[in-house]
Amino acid sequence: MSADRIDRRTRNRTLLQRQLLLERSNLSVVEAIGHLIGLQSQAPTPPYYGLWSRLADFAPDDLSQLLVNRQVSRLVMMRSTVHLMTSPDALTLRPLLQPMLDRAFASSPFNRALVTAGVDREELTTAGRHVVEESRCTAAILGAELGRRWPDVEPSALAQAIRTWVPLVQLPPRGLWGRSGQTTYDTAEHWLGVAAAEQPAEPLVTRLGRLVQRYLSAFGPASVADVQKWSGLTRLREVADELPLRRYLDADGRELLDSEDGELIDGQTSAPVRLLAEFDNILLSHAERSHVFDDRHRLQIMSQNGLISSTVLVDGFVAGTWRIEKGKPGQTLRLAIQLFSRVTAAQRRETIAEGARLGAFVDPSAGGVEVTFTAQP
Repeated sequence: MSADRIDRRTRNRTLLQRQLLLERSNLSVVEAIGHLIGLQSQAPTPPYYGLWSRLADFAPDDLSQLLVNRQVSRLVMMRSTVHLMTSPDALTLRPLLQPMLDRAFASSPFNRALVTAGVDREELTTAGRHVVEESRCTAAILGAELGRRWPDVEPSALAQAIRTWVPLVQLPPRGLWGRSGQTTYDTAEHWLGVAAAEQPAEPLVTRLGRLVQRYLSAFGPASVADVQKWSGLTRLREVADELPLRRYLDADGRELLDSEDGELIDGQTSAPVRLLAEFDNILLSHAERSHVFDDRHRLQIMSQNGLISSTVLVDGFVAGTWRIEKGKPGQTLRLAIQLFSRVTAAQRRETIAEGARLGAFVDPSAGGVEVTFTAQP
């Protein structure tokens, strides 16, 4: 029997629903982060915007307290990038991603320096864990301390090896709303009060299969290439082939996979205007993204050095970018929106209203919010 086809709008609306963007959710912050399998968090602020766009009545302190209480953590995960994760996911999913991290590090000049010096991975890892757990230090201090033992190796190479081979949590106050501070580290196990992870009894294919199914619940329907793009892992076809999944074809005939109980959302369903954070999940989690934005606008969304803009969704698709221009305390906060797709008058009004809500979230003490538009064709 031939697979059913899914058009671009149906896939878009289904993704929005699963990403909590079709309607703001009443999930708790921890539940939402778990459902989304984390939010990308190289910079501390974007996860706050990402949760604001997805959750009803979200306040910045809701997330800050979870970081302080160690219920969520910031560490290197998918695609070798920092993510905000629930702490249980930080512990259980990081080992699944280690082969991807090892692969990326193996081709780096840092690894070449270690190989040239004959540094033993196990010996360095043990020493690095000890330094971090004793001092909760910065990468610079970590490298300097390890350099006492390996003086012929650049300290930056030693520190980068530990950041790759050991799950290191970025500690508060970094990551807290309105706070700043150096990036300091502790091991995930030490910070979260658990023993160093042992090899799980479950087969690897079972654990990877569960990860694929969770991905589909948050990002599907999607292809094997999509889940590999999201995770950075490879050879997931053989994992997917063992799972009880529904199979579709997209408009171009590519196979899409979905959970057996995955609900498709009608493509004609109304989608509200949403203002998404930099590095938002829906912009980074698929190999083929025509159900999110027109490829003609890629360079307006994604810079050549890997930066991802804060974006505006209109009718479910990226229609522009936004940035906040803060003034002095009590002054008007300005939200500048640059459109590269035409919008109706009603959509423009809805964008202004959503921008005003975002401004009030960012700075409740501002003397109003002004939303401006530029470069509409």
